[in-house]
Amino acid sequence: MTLQILQDELARFAAEREWEQFHTPKNLAMALAGESGELLEVFQWLTPEQSAQVMEDPTRAVQVREEMADVFAYLLRLADVLGLDLEQALTEKIETNRRKYPVHLARGRADKYTQLGG
Repeated sequence: MTLQILQDELARFAAEREWEQFHTPKNLAMALAGESGELLEVFQWLTPEQSAQVMEDPTRAVQVREEMADVFAYLLRLADVLGLDLEQALTEKIETNRRKYPVHLARGRADKYTQLGG
């Protein structure tokens, strides 16, 4: 299934319920932030080790799956409403990050590109 098919499904879902009136960029961005917060909540008090194993806990795995789906849905819907080609935007961002984080400077480091030197 492609991103476009998913966006079409989400648009149809909203249209059937006459929700387009609520799907303004502001509202969708706020909903995206809210769902991101709900995903963060799953990890909030976990140790790094527990977070790496979160999908082994059936209850938490369901929560992660559902919250990630919500985040993805709102992101796709926002891109659709704004007429943004998300695949192209991501492709361009990957290229930008390749330039900002050259392998020989960034390998094994979590520093921001402005701190890499070079």
